[in-house]
Amino acid sequence: MKKVVILGSTGSIGTQALEIVRGSEELRVVALAADSSWDAAVAQAREHGVESIAMSDAEAAAAARGAWSGAVLEGQEGIQELIASSGADLVLNGMVGAAGLGPTIVALGEGIDVALANKESLVIGGELTTALAEATGARLLPVDSEHSALFQLIAAEPPGTVERLVLTASGGPFRGRTDLAEARVDEALDHPTWKMGGRITIDSATLMNKGFEAIEAHHFFGVPYERIDVVVHPQSIVHSLVDLNDGATLAHLGHPDMRVPISYALHYPERADVDVPRLDLAATGELTFEAPDLETFACLRLALDAGREGGTAPCALNAADEVAVAAFLEGSIPFTGIARVIGAVLEEMPARRAGHFDELFEVDEEARHRAAAHARGLAPA
Repeated sequence: MKKVVILGSTGSIGTQALEIVRGSEELRVVALAADSSWDAAVAQAREHGVESIAMSDAEAAAAARGAWSGAVLEGQEGIQELIASSGADLVLNGMVGAAGLGPTIVALGEGIDVALANKESLVIGGELTTALAEATGARLLPVDSEHSALFQLIAAEPPGTVERLVLTASGGPFRGRTDLAEARVDEALDHPTWKMGGRITIDSATLMNKGFEAIEAHHFFGVPYERIDVVVHPQSIVHSLVDLNDGATLAHLGHPDMRVPISYALHYPERADVDVPRLDLAATGELTFEAPDLETFACLRLALDAGREGGTAPCALNAADEVAVAAFLEGSIPFTGIARVIGAVLEEMPARRAGHFDELFEVDEEARHRAAAHARGLAPA
């Protein structure tokens, strides 16, 4: 029986992970962490017989204590304590944003495998995070559909045979458009393929999400950026591809359903049955591909440039993006202002090497302050 901690249990990844656990005889949830949805977290804890939960929000933690007899830990420190005391074999990190880095560090530091859906753990601290995993022997298992696909495609290949990784992108709601200055929030949130939270949906609309995934792929698989490509594939049937040294290209296909990569990460190295529709290529009809427009979708270009610079650049990139996306969702800046804010922050904060996670947290804080100032400058009078 594999003991699992699920972080972000009330979000999209967390609820689908619990669905997988519910149907498995090999998995048992031993702890849960959520943000402010205390009532949903308490209901999950009761259903799965969990004795301890953690809430990142103080008011939510207080409400949970009033409604449930189990242990309720509070804040980032509480989440980290929950992990360290859980006795888990695997932590599924489905948290959103930079707040997910700390729990990843704690889990890896304890030698616990991490099923990683939190992009920031590698975008912000890729070099240090992977070094920590190597030092403790804990495994990083990808949960994102693209990285899960690459992980499976590469698994059987000996060293030196993989020449290129290709990440596919749906193109988001604005695929084919070139004038996005007047793009509305409701349009940006109307993703054609996936149902996700606000920030990641906007990141998909700007293609920043695909830039983050390129940075993740670099760290997950140790492949240089010049051998990582992005291609727009609106049907979202091909999740990733790898080019091999003999001219062959391998592709991972399937309907877009996050339960598939989540199940693979939770059960790894085994596979388990997942009740999802099977792919019928004849019914699908056609699969199309096109190059991304790096001029219109400048966020993808900024992310790829930051990844190549390395060091603290991806950390500043992520922090500025979080602030800029929040400003757009609030109606404070236009859609095109997201890239302008991020670009300005990266210009002001040249990349440097980071020798410790504390340095990254300092860069994160500074980038947020700078991004907020630039966002205020773009706000309508």
